[in-house]
Amino acid sequence: MRVVVDARALSDPALAERGIGRYVRCLLDALGDRVVPLRRPGRPLVLGVRRARADVLHTPSIDGVSLVPGAPLVVTLHDLVPLKHPRTYLRTGLRHRVRYAAVKRAARVIVPTQAVAADAERLLGIPSARLRVIHEAPAPAFRPGVAPPARLRLPERFLLWVGGLDPPDPRKRVEQLAAAVRRRDGLPLVLAGRVGPDAPALAAPGRVFLVGRVSDEELAGLYGAAAALVLPSAEEGFGLPAVEALACGTPVAAFSGGALGEVLAGAGGARLVDPGEGIDGLLDAAEALAGTAATPPQRTWADVAEETWAVYGEVAGA
Repeated sequence: MRVVVDARALSDPALAERGIGRYVRCLLDALGDRVVPLRRPGRPLVLGVRRARADVLHTPSIDGVSLVPGAPLVVTLHDLVPLKHPRTYLRTGLRHRVRYAAVKRAARVIVPTQAVAADAERLLGIPSARLRVIHEAPAPAFRPGVAPPARLRLPERFLLWVGGLDPPDPRKRVEQLAAAVRRRDGLPLVLAGRVGPDAPALAAPGRVFLVGRVSDEELAGLYGAAAALVLPSAEEGFGLPAVEALACGTPVAAFSGGALGEVLAGAGGARLVDPGEGIDGLLDAAEALAGTAATPPQRTWADVAEETWAVYGEVAGA
């Protein structure tokens, strides 16, 4: 079975430095030489697929999905936030209509949670027989005992939030989180992630700190030094920072329901808060977790790779 994986996302900083980039890197590393990655941007994907004589093409995000894939298609659908909140995310509907049309034609659609699977059935009409739920995992870099980065001036005790700030994504609610921390007397907040021109407005002396983009090793150190990770997201497709923090032994506070509720259900060191308690309730839960240790998850990217390889086998044998 010859499988080609579209790895062009790794050449685009806007994708490579986000969760999609981590997904592609970790999956390729775990699959190893069983797959052929196509990395060259600017060339029609179908040409590389046909040249490789692929039995299966895996497009690991809808950003690169094609209506003419050149081989039976597996696509990973990380979330359907643009369709659920079109006024916020769909500046132009044409590009997304084309992408979602290609997803509908795929032989199999991999989703990270049952929550996204339900959205795919409801919003795209994809039958459950073509959907495969494959939970993701923390990258190997995330482990207990990593020292915090010496170059950063961090508070002695702090809460941590991780995500992109270029610009802040409304569904992540980081602006509301920062505002709540600024007016409270509790633990300060450290925001880690790629920053844009709007990000400095979130900072406040002694209360909210921006550290910008960090390497995986530095991020592991930040997780390990934090009292807790706090995730006020209204919606996620999976929530990689949650499992990364747990892998570093750091507890997590998040709102219950949706994908995060699914991913963190039963996790040692996770506190799920009813959304009705608001940001203050979430911060109270995060501060109550300070000084406790989380249980690192057992799932690895080797598990993700094996389950993904099984999906390729279904498609190639169809």
